[in-house]
This record gives sequence, C-alpha cells and structure tokens, in this order.
Amino acid sequence: MGQTSQYRRVLLKVSGEALMGEQSYGIDMNVVGQISRDIQDVLALNVQTCLVIGGGNIFRGLAGAATGMERSSADHMGMLATVMNALAMQNALEQRGIQCRVMSAIPMDMVCEPYIRRRAIRHMEKGRVVLFAAGTGNPFFTTDTAAALRAAEMECDALLKGTQVDGVYDKDPKHHADAKRFDTLRYIDVLSQDLKVMDATAISLARENNIPVLVFSIHQKGSFAKVLSGEGLCTIIDD
Repeated sequence: MGQTSQYRRVLLKVSGEALMGEQSYGIDMNVVGQISRDIQDVLALNVQTCLVIGGGNIFRGLAGAATGMERSSADHMGMLATVMNALAMQNALEQRGIQCRVMSAIPMDMVCEPYIRRRAIRHMEKGRVVLFAAGTGNPFFTTDTAAALRAAEMECDALLKGTQVDGVYDKDPKHHADAKRFDTLRYIDVLSQDLKVMDATAISLARENNIPVLVFSIHQKGSFAKVLSGEGLCTIIDD
C-alpha cells in the first residue's frame, strides 16, 4: 500500500445509521463487511484500533423517550442495540482473520467481556481490535460522548468520526448545494457555531484531553486508512 500513519492508536466512531446502508432499519452486512475491510487496511499500517458503534439503526433512546417511554429505560434499550451492532462487526472482522474483542459497559458475560480499561489496552497492544459496546453504561450520554471518553481512557492519538459525508459542513450538503466544507476547525468553533458533528459533551471531552477529531465519510472505500495517512478527505477538529 505504501501508506504510513502518523497515529499509533485511534478510535473509530461509527453511527448505527451507517450500518443500515440503503435499508430503513437493521444491519446491512455488506456495509459491515466494507468497514471491516477498511479496518484491516488500517491494521496493516500498524495502527492499534478500537471502535464505538452507535445503535440508532435498531433503537434510539431519544426517539423512545419522545413517544412517552421513560428516558433511562429508553437509553438502556439503545445501549443494548449497540451490543448487537458490535457483535455483527466482530463477526465480520473475525471472518477476515482479525482478532477482536467486544467489551460492554453493561456486563453480559455470555456474549462479551465487561469493560476493563487495562484489559482493553492490553488487547490492542496484542494487535486485537476492541469494540466498545453499550455506550458509557449510563443513560443521558450519547455514543459520541462514549467515543470521546473511551478515546481518552485508551490514550488514543485521534478520534475518527465516520459519517455520511466527507467532513463538516456549515449546513447539510445533501439539502444545500452551497454548503461550505471545512478542512479544519477548532473545538470552540464547533461548540459556538453549534455544528452538529458531535454533541457538545463529546467535543468538550476531546478538547480537554487534546484528542483531535477527524470527520470523514465511512462510505468511501479505503477512506479510513487514507485519512490516517494524510491522503484522504476529512475535517480535522483540534486547537
């Protein structure tokens, strides 16, 4: 491939919606397979990799709360959805011969390991991919916040947010032809302009721990490795 990465350890955040592909619900295993191929390319760069996957393709806590469900219960259902997505991703990675572990913030020993920080770091040091499931384990916190938290705990060099578009825009490029794309942004710009790339808690956590956030399109084949090697299209959020 000829690529090299300036990053030693990274966390990839993938939304649950990204796993739907063209479907309106559930998991498109073709999309999961493509993401697993991209992860394989990154591992070939000798980059230690961990993931946080959302659950919005199966159940979204906020949507449940909006229909009258008690928010904590709805959020816990959303956390369980992320475990299902993580198990699907684990399966796709293992089919490629990639060793990986799912670690859940909600203990469920029959299907995955409980989240233990030191064990997670050791897995990555051994070359395994770690998939962090069940968010932070707490209601009222998004999986974006979970991603920023885990990136800080794992001492990651960067947090990569895989989205539907190739960076951060001042407005939705799917609905506005004149939308402006940013190459770089400061954390404070994202917060002050209320840019909807990640929630404010996640951006603040990344800012406090000096973790750059790289926003790129998860659907462009090979873009994960290209962004890490400085060749891909992305928006870099830092100070």
